[in-house]
Formats: sequence, C-alpha cells, structure tokens
Amino acid sequence: MAAGSKDRRERAAAARAEAQAGEKRRERIVRVVGALAVVAVVAGIIGVAVFARNTEGSATGVQVVDPDPSAPVPAGVLGADSEWAFGVPYGTGGENVPVLELWEDFQCPACAALEETNGAGIAELAETGVARLIYRPTGFLDRNLGNDASNRAIGAWGCAIDQGFTREFHDAVYANQPQVEGDGWPNEDFIAIAEEVGMGGEQLDEFTQCVNDGTYRVWAANSTQAFYDENIPGTPFGRIDGVEIDNATLADQAALLAALTAAAGN
Repeated sequence: MAAGSKDRRERAAAARAEAQAGEKRRERIVRVVGALAVVAVVAGIIGVAVFARNTEGSATGVQVVDPDPSAPVPAGVLGADSEWAFGVPYGTGGENVPVLELWEDFQCPACAALEETNGAGIAELAETGVARLIYRPTGFLDRNLGNDASNRAIGAWGCAIDQGFTREFHDAVYANQPQVEGDGWPNEDFIAIAEEVGMGGEQLDEFTQCVNDGTYRVWAANSTQAFYDENIPGTPFGRIDGVEIDNATLADQAALLAALTAAAGN
C-alpha cells in the first residue's frame, strides 16, 4: 500500500509540474502574440502612409468631382482662405494652444487602425482644450483604387457635420470601413450609419437629401486638392503647429500629449 501511495503521489506531482509548465508556455505565447499585435497595428499605420507615397500618381477611369474653391462648405468648416483650407475644426481649444492637423482618407486601412488605437484619445485632447484639432480629409485613394468612395464619404461627413454629428459620424464611418480595401460604401450605408449614431426624423431627412444631392462632394474635392498642393505623402499624416509628427506618436496618447505639451511650451 505504501509503495502504491508513493507511486500515485509521484504521478500526481509529475502531472502538476507538467500542467504548470504548460500554463507558463501559454502565458509566454499570449505575451508574444499581444506584443506582435501592437507592432502590427503600428506597422499598419505606418505602412499605408508609405504605400500612398508609392502610388499617388496611379490612373483611374472614374470621373472625379472637380474642385471649386467657391463651393459651399459644411457648418464651421474652414474656407479656401484659411491656413488649413477646407479643414474641419473640432474641440474646444482656443488660439493659444497647439494646432494638431490630421490628414485622413476614409478608405485608408491605416487611418482606421489609428482611429481604433487612439482616435478617442486624439478627440479627447481636442475636447479638453489641450489642442486645436483640425481634421484634414482627403480622397486621394479614389485615384488609387478606381472608385469615388472617399469623395462621397467626405461629402456625407459634411452632411453629418451640418446636423451636429462631427465626431460621431467620422468615427462610425471608420468603424464600418469595408474589410476589402476599395469596396467603398453605397449612399445607403451612409444613411444607415447616420441612423446608427442617432439621427432621426427631420435631421435624418435633411442628411439623406444632402447625401443624395452630393451637396458637399465639391468641398471633398477641394480638400483633396489641398492635400496634393501641400505635397502630403500619404495618410494618416499629422502635424503640430505645422511640424510633421510620426504616426507612432499619433498612435500613442502619452507620446502625443508630450509632443503637444512641448509645442505649447515653445
């Protein structure tokens, strides 16, 4: 009996040791996978900006909307004579805080990755007055992908801005970005997104009419032309008081706050 009990104890101890070793292996795998996921997100944010740099001049058969600086802009959006022409100011920051510009294309996967990683943090810096956030929309990927989805998405965003849903619609379009780059959105998707963020009744009717009429598609074309005129290399692309910051800083709230604090000190 004593020998049998000893054998059972030894087998139990060996099983526990094996289980503990397995658990340690699983913990190491989880840590490695987590680290790789973070690296992949940052690499994705940086990678598309490089891709845009390499394909900016590609041709397309899609008929684009021509820019016209005299075209109407959504409520509160900056005009052609602004330093940040056709940009979308957001937040409470006054003239004595740094200006954070963020160039984005709604079809850009890296822009969606940045939105998921630190979009809320960027918006919070604007909402708390740490920075004057100016979204700079561009539809350059329409040329690369052979569609007009970015132009229409920017135009639909303008319709949402008129209804007081600047951030809500912006964030929801990225959350509903097609899995396949280039698939784009039909106008019906923009209307569904508007309902998702809380539009209804007369607001939704006005938004729908605005989208279907293409009211702000020329504004979208104007902002895209500004993107080309300023030789922006790709998206996402950020500047603080006119000085480029890298995408790793945009994606890291602590690093972005430090950069803004340093700019405010200067």
